[in-house]
Amino acid sequence: MCGAPKQGGALAGVDLTTQTVIQGQVWHDGAPVAGAYVRLLDSTDEFTAEVVTSPEGEFRFFAAPGPWKVRSLAPVGKGERVLEAETGLNETTIVIA
Repeated sequence: MCGAPKQGGALAGVDLTTQTVIQGQVWHDGAPVAGAYVRLLDSTDEFTAEVVTSPEGEFRFFAAPGPWKVRSLAPVGKGERVLEAETGLNETTIVIA
C-alpha cells in the first residue's frame, strides 16, 4: 500500500485550481465497503497507486489530468469505473455487483 493520507475528510489546504483529485466511495448492496483496496490505473492499465477505503468506504488519489481507471477489490467482489479526470475535484462511486 502506498503512503497515502487518511482517506475521506475535508480537502482543506488543497488548491483545486492546480491539483487533480479523484475521490469517491465503494458500495455493495446499498452500504459502503470499508477496507476495500482501490487501485488507480493509467490509460494503459498500468498500476499507479493503491489505497484502502476508510470505514465509510471512501478513497482519494492525487493524479494528473487525463484518463484513469479506478478498480476496487474486496472480499465481496470487485468493480471499476473509467473516468476522464480534470483539474479540480473528480468524484465517482464504484459499485460492487
